[in-house]
Amino acid sequence: MTGPNLIDGPSGAETCEVVSSTYESAPAPEPASTRLADLTTLRVGGPARRLVVARTTDELVGTVREADSRGEPVLLLGGGSNVVVSDEGFDGVVVLVATRGLDAEVSDCAGAFVRIAAGEPWDRVVAHTVGQEWIGLETLSGIPGATGATPIQNVGAYGADVSQTIARVRTWDRTSGGQATFAASDCGFGYRSSRFKEEPGRHIVLDVSFQLELGPLSAPIRYAELAAAVGVEVGQRAPLGSVRDAVLALRRSKGMVLDPKDHDTWSAGSFFTNPLLSGEASAGLPDGAPRYAQPDGTVKTSAAWLIEHAGFGKGYGSGPATLSGKHTLALTNRGSATATDLLNLARTVREGVRERFGVTLEPEPVLVGCDL
Repeated sequence: MTGPNLIDGPSGAETCEVVSSTYESAPAPEPASTRLADLTTLRVGGPARRLVVARTTDELVGTVREADSRGEPVLLLGGGSNVVVSDEGFDGVVVLVATRGLDAEVSDCAGAFVRIAAGEPWDRVVAHTVGQEWIGLETLSGIPGATGATPIQNVGAYGADVSQTIARVRTWDRTSGGQATFAASDCGFGYRSSRFKEEPGRHIVLDVSFQLELGPLSAPIRYAELAAAVGVEVGQRAPLGSVRDAVLALRRSKGMVLDPKDHDTWSAGSFFTNPLLSGEASAGLPDGAPRYAQPDGTVKTSAAWLIEHAGFGKGYGSGPATLSGKHTLALTNRGSATATDLLNLARTVREGVRERFGVTLEPEPVLVGCDL
């Protein structure tokens, strides 16, 4: 910690010491090719017509503004973990968001206010917050990709999502041609959604700020599987490091932590979102189907359950693209799959679930130059 600064608290309260936290960013590597299969976790996709690595916010905004001014299509990539690119590639400029930086102001009064550049690798950020005993991101360990993507999808896992800790999101608005900063309440967060996802391509995330509590114990654990793994009841807390370790172990058991030697991790993570159904539609599911009532009156069910009970078990498929051998929600590249192979498998699964249960699964990854 460096740079103490005293600020006045509320009337009658003690002064509160604010310190800045240091963080060492990892430099982004130079890509070896413009082939998008080399830049995405599914390892499919043709070439980019042009590739730019944006290492600063000015480079990021400047590249997009220049491309927009001449009508050149733009594709932003961070970690490439939530995207399926067609075999034809992308006929425009692909911008690799490689901005770096994490600044934090920490006080016993207000906790940690942490501002993170969009290109920072997400799991390095989570590891840092756990090491600093900042509470709130620990259950999101092991998720691949860049920080700037987290508010777009409202990334979540094990009973938590980023909307619970995001304070604000700073963007470049390609429509107005200026910066815009959104408080969490203005981000339109929902299940795997946000205003940024609902207006695709308009907002370029520049940095994301989180408000985190301080302490050695996690936020209350809301997910039964995780609670059991750390030996507590649902709603209780556990040591931050133990929660991170348990989440990583659970994710590895499901092929959800990247490993170049494990083809079950050559995926885009969960390929389908969990369906949100009307009460009437959920009542039409079999008795054993999971049902989770939502605040808006809808009912969430499990895409994995639907897939498995429609006849698509772990490892389903016999070609270069199959379901993961560890988790039915992940479509995987066994080493030589194309985007066409992956999408054909996705269509087979989607149609099978629709025929069996009358539910249409929606893809979670962004589809570029292709569709279902």
